[in-house]
Amino acid sequence: MKMSKKYEKLVFGFPAEYNQLVAMGDDPGFILSPQAYFRGASQIPGSKYNVGFQIFVKPFFIDRIPHRHSVDEYLVFMGGTFPNLFDFDAEIEFTIGKIGTDAEVFHITQPTVIRIPAGVYHCPLNFKRVDKPIFFQAGLMQDMFSSTYDTEDGGQKELWYNGPLPCKLNPEKKCDSCRSCIERDWK
Repeated sequence: MKMSKKYEKLVFGFPAEYNQLVAMGDDPGFILSPQAYFRGASQIPGSKYNVGFQIFVKPFFIDRIPHRHSVDEYLVFMGGTFPNLFDFDAEIEFTIGKIGTDAEVFHITQPTVIRIPAGVYHCPLNFKRVDKPIFFQAGLMQDMFSSTYDTEDGGQKELWYNGPLPCKLNPEKKCDSCRSCIERDWK
């Protein structure tokens, strides 16, 4: 009989994930695969953190539609030529604020961390020039990834995403972000 360790639920081994979200006509080779993601409380109970670890190798316009989150998000841009994370040769354009009111466009040309406070609109995010690989990490302080978008009728819609993973409750289907697998407590 296998004895369970007290803190076993706090340790998670990354599965390899492969990019499946590419807009019609876009080149899927913009990012190296496999990639690594930590999907929050569906993988470590009680977690309030989601993060992706990606290496961009070609220009790519990733998040085209401005959105916001109900919690803080942190975006990290580093050189992706390990071990020198400061070997950075790219131009990335990122917008913070609501387009048409208070938006500011930032041109990232060196290793950078950006904090997006809860409720602040951000994006588009455009990797315009990538002459050397770029390590990108988007960390959202929430149990499962979601974004809130403005709708054409003046409303808002929150969309949830938990990756191209099998459902934890029914491994024969893909995750549909129903949130039923979220474990609020690690004990």
